Amino acid sequence: MYTNLILFLVAIFLFSVDGIPQSPLLPGWQALGLLALLIVLYNRIAVRLFARPLAYRIGGYFYTEKQLSILALVFFCLTLYLCDPKYYLAFLSFGDTLPALVNYAGLLLFVMYLALMWRAGKKNYERIFDRSLGTASFIKHNLKTNLPIVLPWIVLSLLYDLVAMLPIPGLQRIVASEWGDLLFFAIFIVFVLLFFPPLVRRLWDCKKLPDGYLKNHLDAFCRTQNFHADFYLWPLFEGRMMTAAVMGVLPGLRYILLTPALIETMSKEELEAIIAHEIGHVKKYHLVLYIGLIIGFSALAGILAEPMIYLILSLDFVNRLVLSSGASMDAMLAAVFTLPLLLFMVIYFRFVFGYFIRNFERQADLFSLSAIGHSRSLVSAFEKIAVMSGGTREERNWHHFGIGERIDCLEQAEQEPRRIGRHNHKVRYSLMAYLGVIILAIVLVRQLPMEQLSEKYQELAFQANLVKVLEMAKHEPDRALWQRLIGDLMLARKMEEKALAAYENAFALEPANPEIMNNLAWLLLTSENLSLRDPERALTLARAAAVLQPKAHVLDTLATAYWANGMVEEAVRLETQAAEMDPSQRRFYQSQIARFLSQTYEESLEKRDAVPENTGAAAAEGERGR
Repeated sequence: MYTNLILFLVAIFLFSVDGIPQSPLLPGWQALGLLALLIVLYNRIAVRLFARPLAYRIGGYFYTEKQLSILALVFFCLTLYLCDPKYYLAFLSFGDTLPALVNYAGLLLFVMYLALMWRAGKKNYERIFDRSLGTASFIKHNLKTNLPIVLPWIVLSLLYDLVAMLPIPGLQRIVASEWGDLLFFAIFIVFVLLFFPPLVRRLWDCKKLPDGYLKNHLDAFCRTQNFHADFYLWPLFEGRMMTAAVMGVLPGLRYILLTPALIETMSKEELEAIIAHEIGHVKKYHLVLYIGLIIGFSALAGILAEPMIYLILSLDFVNRLVLSSGASMDAMLAAVFTLPLLLFMVIYFRFVFGYFIRNFERQADLFSLSAIGHSRSLVSAFEKIAVMSGGTREERNWHHFGIGERIDCLEQAEQEPRRIGRHNHKVRYSLMAYLGVIILAIVLVRQLPMEQLSEKYQELAFQANLVKVLEMAKHEPDRALWQRLIGDLMLARKMEEKALAAYENAFALEPANPEIMNNLAWLLLTSENLSLRDPERALTLARAAAVLQPKAHVLDTLATAYWANGMVEEAVRLETQAAEMDPSQRRFYQSQIARFLSQTYEESLEKRDAVPENTGAAAAEGERGR
């Protein structure tokens, strides 16, 4: 379950950060054929691995599942970056109003590989657990077992999209503000506290422990610990897995799950010790802390994501690598954002989250020792689990200490009770250090020169784009497009003389191109270097561009040219027409009209402020630079 948590998180993350390309890497039929090939290849690997004699023993079965689950993630990555499923699934968002549906569909691709794994391992499962199952019911059973891992994400992401669709301006303002995160954090807490435990209990087909001697005895023991929970039978792996779990923070929605094999194998005293262990998780607030650690990851990722990107992009060797490789800025940004954050996610859950899980388990073991008064019962239970599960006492994993280590710790703590207090202090100080790291991260990020780092990134973006365009221009020197793009890049960097030279080269190569005429006219009207301005030539160029391509941004350039040449009425009429053609930039065009009516072009030259700095200007520049 813990390993699957990491795998599902990585799968969700990879699909979420994967952008929707303007055009897919492969045509649809080729992408579909490649996907079919990947499915067949993965299925053959799964069948072969489950055919090994090792996979017909319980330990080997789980080991093979772990291998194939990781391999499923590898095949999922190949599917994402070779078949571009997000491009073909984008229609599910209904015009980007419900992107959660696209993400669900993407996650189903990962689940598809897992389903192939479960199908291949069904015979092994039936032989090991002595149970005959249909393929569909077996896959459904595994889906229900793993669904709780992603259930909060499924609910919250859909809820976020639905809230964004509500036509309630006040609610939308709250969601868009810094209070929006707190709102959804509160919803997440409510869901986890009230709805998650009963949903998981039903998904796992847990049945209430029948009334009788055992239930009465366990209830009586819980009363001695000032604790209350409902007991449920947990049919994990046909009930033959010997384990227990506690679920739910609120007393009325708190359950202790016991597998039938555990109840059948353990004595009354051993069951008490196991129940005391689960009570320890509640008494030590581990269930709440698990939620806090997951939220802590989100907080750290949110705090560090942007600075991390800028810091990486500001490194000289990264700049040289990008410039020498000729990689696009989109590809570079995807790599810079995805790889470090993915690595951070795996390290966080594997080591930080794993460290706290292991020590929470040890703390619960020691609580059981304190509650029972001796370690014999819990040690005896651990010994039975080690023998019956077919593993070894010393076998350990990233989220639990080995059974031998847990037994040694219990016996040592029984002889030296101060160890219990020391471990409690260790957990407490570890949590304080963890909180301190988050606070320190916030403080340090605030000290970073984000503006300078952003400027360095923009410089890198400019150089990378320029290198790419210059390389294209080198191979196709007679193509006007590359000269125009060079002009756009130079103009964006305020290198106006070089921009003018590039536009002139482009115009000489393709004198009837409306975009080239429009961009050149704009430079002749708005250059900060007044010696480069030429309103009369700009008017001629803008008129020709508007005849060939009467788009809103071209009409805006022509309107500015009319204004520069003293024809204010024509300028206002064209700017009004541009606003009608492009309502999204209406505010910018209205500000242009106000400028035309409030001052002359000559007066604007004195103020050296010919173009208002707003999003409309940026959008217009973006149009000119295409």
